[in-house]
Amino acid sequence: MALVGAFVGIAIMLGISVQILGNSVADCSGLPGYDANTPASSTGWAATCIDSNAQVQSAFGLLLVVLIVVSAVVILTVIKLL
Repeated sequence: MALVGAFVGIAIMLGISVQILGNSVADCSGLPGYDANTPASSTGWAATCIDSNAQVQSAFGLLLVVLIVVSAVVILTVIKLL
């Protein structure tokens, strides 16, 4: 039951994070130092904004990996009980 609870909890956190991620990634094109030709070459505030966006997306990907691992553990536990 604890594994099922963990799975449901992580699934809920994933759903909430989808809503947060949609609103938290900023548009960096209007910031000083933004390089329209090569965004990775931006400087100053624009570079900080781009780095922040990349970190948010990485954290979201890690949460998805955790959900997959927990769901695999739940499936293996259910199969073992059968």
